[in-house]
Amino acid sequence: MKQSRRTFLATATATAATLAAGAASRRIYGDAPYGFVRQKRALRVLGTHVTLQEPIRQRAEKDLGITIHFQPGGSASVLHQASTRPESFDLYEQWSNSIRLLWQAGAIAPIDTSRLVYWDEINSLTKTGKLTPHGRVGAGDAPNKLLYVQDNGTLGADETQRISFLPYVHNVDSFAYDASVVPRGVAYQTESWSWLLDSRWAGRVALCNEPTIGLFDIALAAQSKGLVEFEDIGNLSKSEISALFRVLVDLRRDGHFRGVWNSVPRSVELMRCGEAVIESMFSPGVSALRAENIDCVYAAPKEGYRAWHGVMCLSAATSNATKDAAYEYMNWWLSGWPGAFVARQGYYISNPDRSRREMTDQEWEYWYAGKPAATDLIGTDGRTVVRRGETRTGGSYERRFSNIAVWNTVMEHYEYTLSGWNEFLTAN
Repeated sequence: MKQSRRTFLATATATAATLAAGAASRRIYGDAPYGFVRQKRALRVLGTHVTLQEPIRQRAEKDLGITIHFQPGGSASVLHQASTRPESFDLYEQWSNSIRLLWQAGAIAPIDTSRLVYWDEINSLTKTGKLTPHGRVGAGDAPNKLLYVQDNGTLGADETQRISFLPYVHNVDSFAYDASVVPRGVAYQTESWSWLLDSRWAGRVALCNEPTIGLFDIALAAQSKGLVEFEDIGNLSKSEISALFRVLVDLRRDGHFRGVWNSVPRSVELMRCGEAVIESMFSPGVSALRAENIDCVYAAPKEGYRAWHGVMCLSAATSNATKDAAYEYMNWWLSGWPGAFVARQGYYISNPDRSRREMTDQEWEYWYAGKPAATDLIGTDGRTVVRRGETRTGGSYERRFSNIAVWNTVMEHYEYTLSGWNEFLTAN
């Protein structure tokens, strides 16, 4: 069997670690060339409910023979913990907009790409910012701008052997609407972020309660509506932030917004009970509503999507055998099964061809190729989330990621946005 130099080195490293620890066996996962080490070790993973799901933890423990402790929480709370207490976790999972804060705090350590078995399989989205030559990179913190650790210790787009995060789960987000109330639009033509500010839906609009997410949703809406103009929507000036919040606070006081949500289940409940008919939403929320036969449409805005990229980071305090376990877990995430699992809730993985082997042809053609579903498709909870004949809104993986308006970003004046966001939340 021919092996790449990277695979050979990674396998040799894993073998040496196994011998040093006195392990007697190793398990080859599927047809992957990587030896997962079975030892009685524990790994603490801090992050959000987006990826810290119990089926994933159970499967990882089974495949790796490592005791894995998930520590899920809200975006703001886990970011605070990670940036202030790196000794409290071994791996951190969130989004690329957290990288600058974690790196500046010295909370995460560089990851050595020579220890990543599937590094060469990771596609160009993370490495260059584009899946296709003519795609839009999008404003803000495109992940390639934060990926590589430069010789001077900063983060940048110039390729090196050390990276700040493992590129894995990612997606494009927009808003969702109940098509039994809001007239169905046409993807990329009539669906628009401005719908969030349409007076017809006053009192039934909800936003994600996160300044690095919900702020961009409503900024895209305000700009599309012609209420505010931004020079660079990925890095608003203080005056632009102030102008945006003047608009938002007035709308809040006029009763335009039903409120904000802090979790996917809450976003689902708002639309399920009819309190919101249009809102910021993540893909699992849309899937959950469709599984309940609610005609929830995930919009493909003509202005472009808000994109996000998941990051898996190595704690600066992780060392020795635990560090070896962390690399095994990172490699496991790109080994096929995890990517297929998250695909069934609408997410993508950075090396999709390997996960394709774990998916049916019908699943691949719907979730990645953007083709009509040849059969009903089952989600991660065993319920039908896609019905035969349906097409994924926005189309294929390549088309969706060629239409990015802005990435989730911690802007230069992020701290300044917090007071405005709090004023918006408390306005009455």
